[in-house]
Amino acid sequence: MTEPTASPAPPLSATPRTTLGRKKDRAGTDRACLHEVLDAGLICHLGLVLDGHPQVLPTGYGRDGDVLYLHGSSGARSMLAAGEEPEVCVTVTLLDAVVYSRTLNDHSMNYRSAVIYGRPRPVVDPAEKEHALRVLSDHLAPGSWDHARVPNAKELAAVTVLALPLDEASVKARTGPPTDDPAELSSPAWAGLLPLHSRWGTPVPAPDLAADIPVPPHIADRRI
Repeated sequence: MTEPTASPAPPLSATPRTTLGRKKDRAGTDRACLHEVLDAGLICHLGLVLDGHPQVLPTGYGRDGDVLYLHGSSGARSMLAAGEEPEVCVTVTLLDAVVYSRTLNDHSMNYRSAVIYGRPRPVVDPAEKEHALRVLSDHLAPGSWDHARVPNAKELAAVTVLALPLDEASVKARTGPPTDDPAELSSPAWAGLLPLHSRWGTPVPAPDLAADIPVPPHIADRRI
């Protein structure tokens, strides 16, 4: 019996803003590439214009399908402005290695990055807002929604949640060794990769935590 052929991932949007001008061979071409970068990152940078001035702010996020949820204090002017501005730009960057070449001009980095353009929508429906916060929690602190107390009505009112569609986005990545000019291969300078690995450390309990409360599996297992 022949196994069914998996459907290819839908392509990313191709707009003037998401079409790479240089190094086009590094572009991701489908939504699976975009989802992979977003799911591997934890912090995005939200770019917007506030009071006529550009601002870029680090922000926690979570992805649900082709929607990116962002959150912040209901008193944060950046969150309010992001929901009113015509458009914002959100970026996520993952650094995998520093690339050492035989010439400084050819030094580089191995990385994965995503850039998203769009108009965020304030999430006002209580059910969707709670869902969005669970998506954020499951991304940043998996397992916490079912372990700790969930937000009450007052806490929900103190949080602004924005929904940004992933309709217009680009992905770019570099992998592999240095690409020195053949004329430089006889150089005595070292060439190669210095990988960068991010990993969780040992959980540190709060000073006022009861001594008989163990580290729950959803936290302990993240070290694996």
